[in-house]
Amino acid sequence: MKRRLASSAVALVGALLLVSLFLRLVPGDPVDVMLGEQATEVDRAALRRAVGLDLPWYEELGVFTRQLVTGELRTSLPPFQRKVLPAIGAALPYTLALTVASMLVALALALPLGVAAAARRGTVVDAAAMSASVAGVALPRFWLGPMLIIVFSLKLDWLPVSGAESWRHGVLPSLTLGLALAAFLARMTRASMLESLREDYVTVARAKGLSPRAVLWKHAFRNALLPLLTVLGLEFGTLLGGAIVTEKVFSWPGMGTLLLTAIEKRDYNTVRATVLVFTFCYVVVNTLTDAAYALADPRVRRRS
Repeated sequence: MKRRLASSAVALVGALLLVSLFLRLVPGDPVDVMLGEQATEVDRAALRRAVGLDLPWYEELGVFTRQLVTGELRTSLPPFQRKVLPAIGAALPYTLALTVASMLVALALALPLGVAAAARRGTVVDAAAMSASVAGVALPRFWLGPMLIIVFSLKLDWLPVSGAESWRHGVLPSLTLGLALAAFLARMTRASMLESLREDYVTVARAKGLSPRAVLWKHAFRNALLPLLTVLGLEFGTLLGGAIVTEKVFSWPGMGTLLLTAIEKRDYNTVRATVLVFTFCYVVVNTLTDAAYALADPRVRRRS
């Protein structure tokens, strides 16, 4: 437990240091966003002192950390400096909802495809399932999202283009994220199922006269899920941060939209806080995945 907490703390500190370094390397001056490039040096220096941009990087991080812990962290630039944490609290549920919906879409497609491909290895079903998975992996999300909008929103007029007013607004972004993940998980499911089907317990189950369906789902599939748990945890964490472009395409008011808006405005405090939340969620999801794996496989509990 102590080792896990230490690694989590290292991950959070490392993310904070890296994002702060990258922000200093990004071209453009936050002062120009507020005053414009034609502002006098006196005004520019005064604004820098007012928002703390004149501080060394370590003092700047110290101020940021103190304000974050106390809940007083505000957006970087005046005149309307709003608190950051309420904005993150409003955006995070949208990103979590989109991530969960995308994962459900992926599992609903990937598990049947992967199991069917493994059960009918070398047949047309196997070839079709794997061809579909390759196509799904190859299609970039920034292309798939607009294509779904063109087909289902503009041509067929079945679903709204953007926003988050109802569940219908979440269908297209969930499909955009879920289809690519489904293609990857289908291949993983097939490989894991093929390995399980070669095990001795499957042979024994068949020798006992169990039906092919029972052998496939109650024995092979159940054990094939174990290696998928780790992949699902990693992919869930990846979806949390990987939804940035998709949220922007569909105007989804989540963490990705908040982060991109903060980057455009050079709002460094919001950028740092958002990245920390992404990192924290990723750490929590991986911790829960390890716990789930230990519950599913007694051998892991004995080793830990």
